[in-house]
Amino acid sequence: MQTRKQALEKLSRSRFRSRFYLSEADKAYIRKVGMETIRTHAVRFVAERLSPAEPLHDGKQTPMRGHPVFIAQHATACCCRKCLQKWYRVPMHMPLSALQQEKIVGLILAWLQMEMEEKQNTEDK
Repeated sequence: MQTRKQALEKLSRSRFRSRFYLSEADKAYIRKVGMETIRTHAVRFVAERLSPAEPLHDGKQTPMRGHPVFIAQHATACCCRKCLQKWYRVPMHMPLSALQQEKIVGLILAWLQMEMEEKQNTEDK
């Protein structure tokens, strides 16, 4: 099983996944509400939209914009069950376990944190 760091590295080599980034508005929103609130949102989105064995509108349940977690879900291939199966071998047609949900949320938050730090690193130079 790959680590978060390995997963993020692999995703960064994907032409499609690597094109996602947080806008300044997304970053400002994260700074305003804090990462703990973002975590709460991620937990809810994963539980409601990905966890069921047969998610409603699977493949189209995660918008491409509107919330930083949505962007992160696409960037990390945690946007639908098909992507979870392709990238992480998570079986389709079975509900996600609590551990699987926790790992997905952890990866999403790691990507968001990386995006937030990237901006900070460029400002420091």
